[in-house]
Amino acid sequence: MTKKELFEEIKNNLIEMEEDVVEELCKKSLEMKIPAKETIQEGLIAGMEVVGQLYEEEEYFLPEVLICSDAMNVGIDILKPYLEGDESSKIRVVIGVVEGDTHDIGKNLVKIMLEAGGIEVHDLGRDVILGEFVKKAKEIDAHFIIMSTLMTTTMEGMKVVIEKLKAEGMRDSVKVAIGGGPISQRFATEIGADLYTKDANEAVRK
Repeated sequence: MTKKELFEEIKNNLIEMEEDVVEELCKKSLEMKIPAKETIQEGLIAGMEVVGQLYEEEEYFLPEVLICSDAMNVGIDILKPYLEGDESSKIRVVIGVVEGDTHDIGKNLVKIMLEAGGIEVHDLGRDVILGEFVKKAKEIDAHFIIMSTLMTTTMEGMKVVIEKLKAEGMRDSVKVAIGGGPISQRFATEIGADLYTKDANEAVRK
């Protein structure tokens, strides 16, 4: 089996919720001396990206997404000890759904994929009081704040968080990424956000 074929097998079995097979294939990747980071990105995350698309198309629902993410986490647990990198140099992220919105499936997918990419994620959950983003970022010396919303009525909260960062003198040291149904690059530019991402996989890449 070639490396490419192995990645494809991992991806497909993750999508099919075959946790035991994913586990065995991840072990095989280590036997084949494939770098753990490659297997995570090209196999596990690639699979979860498809799962995210199936969810958006309403072919998969939350139970399927959770089973697939469990399969991914089993794979990550096997590969994590073989990831190279210094813990102190990890990228630290604060993530949450802005105040007034309780839709968190997209945020949860981003969190799963960020963690799979070796990023330290502090999840504030949903309906997060706007000041909490800044408070937590200060506490952990975060590199990024990531906010999402699916509602047009709560979008302006993102701008408030950016203003709060400025007031605390933290705007230059903390990058702000935003996403969600009604969000666009134009809105991100308008409010002064650093990044706009349309889906979870793009969020990790950026």
